[in-house]
Amino acid sequence: MRIHNIKRGIIADINMIPLIDVSLILLIIFMVITPFLVQSQIQVNLPKSAEGSKGADENIITVQLAADGVVTVEGKLIKSGRLERELTLRLSKSYKKTVLVQADRTVSIDRVVTALDIAKKLGASKVGIGVSPLDK
Repeated sequence: MRIHNIKRGIIADINMIPLIDVSLILLIIFMVITPFLVQSQIQVNLPKSAEGSKGADENIITVQLAADGVVTVEGKLIKSGRLERELTLRLSKSYKKTVLVQADRTVSIDRVVTALDIAKKLGASKVGIGVSPLDK
């Protein structure tokens, strides 16, 4: 009685079908969960201005200050005390080093100036305040 066949040898193939099934299921799960994980930007009621640049540069780091105290940097929600750390990380990666502060019209000027000071202290070459155009 022979246990080993010389013609066929030992079967050493890996079955790929279960691996592909698991990979596709994980892909579907991530596709369904991703919209829930994406953070939305806060709604900021910007002050109106007659003059201002129309185009938005993609190399600008945007800081949004909401009326209820919420602070976001590039759409990422942060605590107001961690603004300096977050800007340090963003400015080190940016080559133009431009910061735009978009504050709600009811936000105190003290909070806006503090954000601008932090940006300037960290080496931002340009800082600005975001406004929306006047309705004509």
